Amino acid sequence: MTNPTVRMARLSARHPWRALIGWILFVALCLGTGMALGANPATTEDFRIGEAGRAEALAAEGGLQQKPLERVLIQAAPGTGPFDRTEAEAAAAEIGARMRGLPEVLSVADPVADAGRASLRVDITMKGAELDGKRHVDALLAQTADVGAAHPRLLVEQVGGPSIGKGVDKLRGQDLARTEIIALPVTLITLLIVFGSVVMAVVPLLLAISSIVAAVGLSMVASHVFPDAGVGTNVILLIGLAVGVDYTLFYLKREREERARAADGRLATQAVVELAAATSGRAVVVSGLAVAVSSATLYLADDVIFSSIATGAVLVTLVAVLSSLTVLPALLALLGERAERRKARKEARRDARSEADRAADRSARGGVSRALGTEGGPGTGDEGATPPAAPRAGGGRITAAILRPVAKHPAVTLAVSCLALLALALPVLSINITEMSRETHSRAIPAMRTYDRLLAAYPELRSMHQVVVRADARRAGEVTGALRALAERAAAEDPAISGTPVLRASADGRTTLLEMAVHRSVNSAEARTSLDRLRGELVPATVGALTGTEVAVTGEVARYADYPAHQKRKLPLIVGALLLVTFAMTVWAFRSVVLGLVGVLLNLLSAFASLGLLVLVFQNEWAEGILDFTSTGSIGSRVPLFLFVILFGLSMDYQVFVISRIREARLGGVPTRQAVLQGLASSAGVVTSAAVVMVTVFASFAALHLIEMKQIGFSLAVAVLLDAFVIRILVLPSLMLLLGEANWWPARGTRPTGRPERTERQPVSVG
Repeated sequence: MTNPTVRMARLSARHPWRALIGWILFVALCLGTGMALGANPATTEDFRIGEAGRAEALAAEGGLQQKPLERVLIQAAPGTGPFDRTEAEAAAAEIGARMRGLPEVLSVADPVADAGRASLRVDITMKGAELDGKRHVDALLAQTADVGAAHPRLLVEQVGGPSIGKGVDKLRGQDLARTEIIALPVTLITLLIVFGSVVMAVVPLLLAISSIVAAVGLSMVASHVFPDAGVGTNVILLIGLAVGVDYTLFYLKREREERARAADGRLATQAVVELAAATSGRAVVVSGLAVAVSSATLYLADDVIFSSIATGAVLVTLVAVLSSLTVLPALLALLGERAERRKARKEARRDARSEADRAADRSARGGVSRALGTEGGPGTGDEGATPPAAPRAGGGRITAAILRPVAKHPAVTLAVSCLALLALALPVLSINITEMSRETHSRAIPAMRTYDRLLAAYPELRSMHQVVVRADARRAGEVTGALRALAERAAAEDPAISGTPVLRASADGRTTLLEMAVHRSVNSAEARTSLDRLRGELVPATVGALTGTEVAVTGEVARYADYPAHQKRKLPLIVGALLLVTFAMTVWAFRSVVLGLVGVLLNLLSAFASLGLLVLVFQNEWAEGILDFTSTGSIGSRVPLFLFVILFGLSMDYQVFVISRIREARLGGVPTRQAVLQGLASSAGVVTSAAVVMVTVFASFAALHLIEMKQIGFSLAVAVLLDAFVIRILVLPSLMLLLGEANWWPARGTRPTGRPERTERQPVSVG
């Protein structure tokens, strides 16, 4: 055969131990190389987006960039009576003295009392870049804890970007460990039900885990080209377990079917493995390439987070495909040979017992014959032996029950299914996309509870605006005057701005920064209105009117506004690329323009229905108790794009596998209508099994505390359910039945040939 998947399978099956050892060495090499090089984490500069990012770059050039900032909050401990101001000032002085002695600390501000004089806070600025703070914050937290222990009547707590980031990372790690505890056993149970064999159930899990390990190592290497934003490992775990198990499952199921067809012993184990490679092997390649290419469209987002996601998804998918093409045939050959040896021993024992029984029977009949004077007689041979049962074709009773209305009334089935999916998609019209701010983090993080107490005492710390101006140093006085005028107008006209504005200038006098406190949540309508007024009216009328200057606005409000806006601008480009990729991959796989268009439409329908359900659940409050979250009234800005890209890729798994079976039957001369029903019946079991595995993995992420990860997990779990159980089992076959021979336009290779359907001696490529 010229099929490269068959050649790889043949080589692997003939030299199984070499293939197995080679795979282990490959995984070790990937992980070892990654650990030797180390990961290259994204820097603050990598996260700059839009006008806010441009302003931060201007500030950094003048040495005015944001530094990691921690705040120590001192209040009366619960149940200890009124706030002791004298003791609090002593604790604050001790905090200041301890912090100034740390090498990680740049400066410590004087204590600041709140408006009600029931709290005291000390601001500590750390050295280094803004994102580096959480790597060095432990030393500060230890000093705060010591001071708190020395003053039991006071509640001495520390909070800030670094400590919150550290708490988020810790909680994410705990959540991921819990998802593994949930996902792995459920996946194993599902595989046990599918195969009825512990060994066959463990194989997909082991290959998926080894693929994840290899991909983690490769991602460390790749991070030196595409910096790791801290989400790469999460994506590798999320996608790796799903596709790794799925690809192995597709291959194993086909190998089992071919082995059942070869029950008469005419085919050896290696031949059976090659047959599986000729069919499901190529389907795995097409599916894997589709997922990888779809994931790669995230690079078009021009965002370090999505680049990190794309890198993780592409690497783990390609490694999973490689494992299915190389080490899996070797394992199947070893297991097949072991099964053949066991079967041969059983047959030998059975034959020995049968021979002994026949000898005893002949001896007994000989005595009777001599007594009766007869010899022989009918029925003395093996004529009445029952031939081995042929493998059962088609799907089970549930599949047959579902296909019955599809076959009888395809138009009605199509209409009802599509209307239901469109109804689920309707909430998308009211989608509210925001960047998930610090305030949306789970309160299971201790630092977030401190954060709430800090904002209750100091509401002016909720967010801020920063106006950065770069001009000739000789115009510093003119720039400062314009910024003061801006601050005065903002305080008079904007109710969201309060407190005393802060002006800072660079050492060379070329860069000036104005900072104004905003006592509103960064995602609130008031904060967004304030930003729009600042950018659209106040800046152009004051400092923006100066010639020869460069002005930009940043701050927390601007950051959380510019990122979703950037994603919305990129979304049409990426979705367009996804549609093109889906169409091209389907046409390439099946030589059909019609099926390419069908794939695009069905993926869009599935994605919008899933997104609609996501909006329905997470923008409202009715599901808060069920899924354990507090609604933000919005969807995370990364979720829709992530959902579209990953779903389009994963949908190709089912699309390729189902249509491969249909096309395979058609190539064997079966009429299109019968081929659709036959192909779906033979693939429904493995598709639903694969879907259960994927849904389990994704649904376990819906149990995470981080709201954006929860939304991603929920949306992907729902998307896979709809795609596998509605799109592929109801909508796709109904549409293909209605299209008939038009499904294959303009390909000619699927016209009836009059040849018999493929047998186990006639493997047919699916492409």
